[in-house]
Amino acid sequence: MNKRALFLCVTLWISLIGTAQNGIKKYVPSEENLEARKWFETARFGLFIHWGVYSILGDGEWVMNKKNIPKETYEILPSLFNPTEFDAFQWAKTAKNAGMKYITITSRHHDGFSMFNSKVSDYNIVSKTPYKKDILKELSEACQSEGIKLFFYYSLLDWYRDDYFPRGKTGKGITGRGKGDWIDYIEFMKKQLTELLTNYGPIAGIWLDGHWDKKDANWHYNEIYELIHQLQPSCLIGNNHHESPKWGEDFQMFERDFPGKNTTGFGTSHDDVSTNMPLEVCETINGYWGFKYKANKHKSAKSIIKDLIISAGHGSNFLLNVGPMPNGQIQYEHVVTLNEVGDWLRRNGDAIYGTKAGPFTPSDSMVSTVKKNKIFIHFIDSNSKLFEIPNKKLNIESVVLLKSKKAIDFSTNSNRIKFSIPDVEIDDIATIIQINLF
Repeated sequence: MNKRALFLCVTLWISLIGTAQNGIKKYVPSEENLEARKWFETARFGLFIHWGVYSILGDGEWVMNKKNIPKETYEILPSLFNPTEFDAFQWAKTAKNAGMKYITITSRHHDGFSMFNSKVSDYNIVSKTPYKKDILKELSEACQSEGIKLFFYYSLLDWYRDDYFPRGKTGKGITGRGKGDWIDYIEFMKKQLTELLTNYGPIAGIWLDGHWDKKDANWHYNEIYELIHQLQPSCLIGNNHHESPKWGEDFQMFERDFPGKNTTGFGTSHDDVSTNMPLEVCETINGYWGFKYKANKHKSAKSIIKDLIISAGHGSNFLLNVGPMPNGQIQYEHVVTLNEVGDWLRRNGDAIYGTKAGPFTPSDSMVSTVKKNKIFIHFIDSNSKLFEIPNKKLNIESVVLLKSKKAIDFSTNSNRIKFSIPDVEIDDIATIIQINLF
C-alpha cells in the first residue's frame, strides 16, 4: 500500500470513529416520524415553559451557576417548592387560547432536578418537594384533553451529578460534586428518557440542550437517538447545539434568532441551516427563560406577533417562552398578552398556520408566506397606503385583503408590483394581502 492510500484509509477510519462517537450514522426517518414532521411544519406556534425549583429564587434558571451555589445549599430549594396554584389544565387552555399548537416544558434543566416522578434518581419533584405530585403527568393529561401536543425539554448538561465528569465549560465554581464515570451519566440519561417516553403518553418531541458545554465529548447520540425513535417512532428530536443537524435529528432550532442570522454570536450560521427538515425559533416573552422577579421588559402582543410572522416567513415555527412563578401560576400580564396574540391569530391565522416560506426574502418590514395557490404578503408596522413587492412574474388571478376579503387593484411593471390600500384597511400590526394564483 502506497503512502497516499494509507493516508486515505487512516483518514476514513478516523472519520468513521468520529461519526460513531457523535451518533451521526445513516438515519432513515420512519413513516410515523415523517408524518409528525409534516404536522410540526403546519403548527407554527408553540409555548415554551422553563420551570423548576430555581423559580423560588426569582433569578432565572442559571442561578445555580451564576451565583456558584454549592450543591448542598441548592438542595434546600426542593424542600421549599410547593406550587399549590399549579393548574395543568389552565396552562393547556392558556396555550390553546393563544393559538399555540404545542407545549415544550423543561423535564430536567441544567441544575439536575427532575420535574417528574423519576425512579432513576430521587432528586425529583415527587420525592424531594412538599408538593409530591408529578406535574408532567398532569400536564400530559391536560394537553391530551385540549388537543395540544407535548414536547419535553431535557438537559444534557448537569451541574448536580458527580458522573457529569469531566466537567464542561460551566458549573466549575459549584462545589460539592465529586468525580464520576461519564458512561454512568450516559446510562442515567437513557433511563430517564425511557421513563419520559414510556410513562407520559404520546410525546411529540424531545428538545435537547447543553451540548455546547462539552462540544468534544462523546455524547453517544447514536444510542440516545435510536432509543428515542424506538420507544416512540413519531417523536421528533431536536438538539440546541447551534451546529448543522446531526443524523438522527428531526428538526432544527434557533435560540433567540431567526434561522441563520446569528445576531447573538453563539447561534447557527447561514451555512448550517437545514433545507430539508422543520425549523423552530425560540424566544422569551420578557428577556428571561426562567422566572425573574425583576423582569420589567415584557413584550407586547404586537412585538410577539411580528416575531411570529417573520419566523413563518423563514419557514419556521415560533416557540415563545414563559417562566411560571414558584406558586405554579403563569404571570397575569403574560396570560393577557398571549390572549391578545390568540385574538390576532383567530383573524389572521390562515396566513400563518400550514404555510411555507414565501418567494420573498423576509425582513423587518415585509414577509411572505405561501399555502397552495395563495401567497400572503405581510406588510409589518407600516402606515403607508402604497405597498410594493419585487415582480417575480407571478401568475396572478386576483389580490384581496386578508382581513376584509375585499379585492384591491394592483399594477405591474418589469420590476415591481404595486398595491394601493384604503386607509381603513391598514392594520397597525401587519397589513396582509392575499395573492391568488392561477
